[in-house]
Amino acid sequence: MDDITIQIARDENIGGKILIEGLPGVGQVGKLVAEHMIDELGAEKIAEITSIYFPPQVTINEEGITELAKNEIYRYETDGRAFLFLVGDFQSNSSEGHYLLSDAYLQLAQELGVQRVYTLGGYGVGHLVEDIRVLGAVNHPDLREEVEAQGVLFTRDEPGSGIIGASGLLLGLGSGYGIEGICLMGETSGYIVDPKSAHAVLQVLSRLIGLVVDETKLEERASEMEALFDKIRDMEEKRSQEELSYIG
Repeated sequence: MDDITIQIARDENIGGKILIEGLPGVGQVGKLVAEHMIDELGAEKIAEITSIYFPPQVTINEEGITELAKNEIYRYETDGRAFLFLVGDFQSNSSEGHYLLSDAYLQLAQELGVQRVYTLGGYGVGHLVEDIRVLGAVNHPDLREEVEAQGVLFTRDEPGSGIIGASGLLLGLGSGYGIEGICLMGETSGYIVDPKSAHAVLQVLSRLIGLVVDETKLEERASEMEALFDKIRDMEEKRSQEELSYIG
């Protein structure tokens, strides 16, 4: 088995100028956005990526058949514009693998004619968030104004630890391939899957790429999560009152 294997489904009509990355991460924000777009748009799978840098496991499908851990690339075309999506359940289990996989994604992107990559993720703040901010990062100064115009914030020292994994490396390494890079990060608690944050990121992304995507299902999931947040807040307030009553 090769270190990284990319299997292309066909030879024709697989290119695109925009690549959207939504691999697993904080709050699964990017993954939720990209997979929602694929489902709503009816994007077609054009490639599978397997690698020894993925965790040493197989997945089991609905029929009980095992499959190697893999990520996938989908394609959607409308009005002469094509969009590519990099999704899956895995990032690398090593630092070396993160670099090698990101470089492989970029090599393929360059071959497919990608000019700009949008990476999506969550910015974990460690507490429940009422009004979600979308933070941004770019790999070229000229891109910042365009992104800020859509309400994305560029704040000093946020995220303080930088951007880990493919969402950051596709920007950092992408410059060497001549590929523009924009990262969108939805604020999230960081300890739950967060469709509310994903919805905020989807709205910004849709405006940036000029593509309308039905948000209904993601909105419904976000509403369900908001109801859960309210219950958690009520429980926390009740516990605090009980503790104060006990102390008094």
